[in-house]
Amino acid sequence: MNAVFRSKIDGGFIWIPLAMPAVTLLALFTAPHGSRLPWIPVGMLFFATVLVCWTFAATYYELSVDQLVARCGPFSWRVPLDRVTAIHESNSVRSGPALSLDRLEIVHDGGKVLLISPADRAGFIAAAQRRIAALRPAAAEPRPNR
Repeated sequence: MNAVFRSKIDGGFIWIPLAMPAVTLLALFTAPHGSRLPWIPVGMLFFATVLVCWTFAATYYELSVDQLVARCGPFSWRVPLDRVTAIHESNSVRSGPALSLDRLEIVHDGGKVLLISPADRAGFIAAAQRRIAALRPAAAEPRPNR
């Protein structure tokens, strides 16, 4: 069964998808009548607004049996869980599919890093560790001396 974790959204970021449609409408209604020129920047701002709103509405992390899928609007990242070497707490400002600076750093494939920000960090870490442990073979137990 797949576990889905929504992204935490910082309060400072939430105004972005709210303000962009307002700016688009303001630009449209304050443009001189009969001029075609405002439609170019308004159209570009409209598409940027759609992309930003899509990103905010569809940023989540899905843990399946064998992989982590991070989705952020039209973009997605796939990390096989058997290649994950560490999960650390982070507040890095580097780019990643995270809508909060309260992040987790997923280290995989010999040092590659994926930054995510699940709202339920503890639940995500617990679910990931259970799945990773199930994928890795148990260490060979030492034989008793006879």
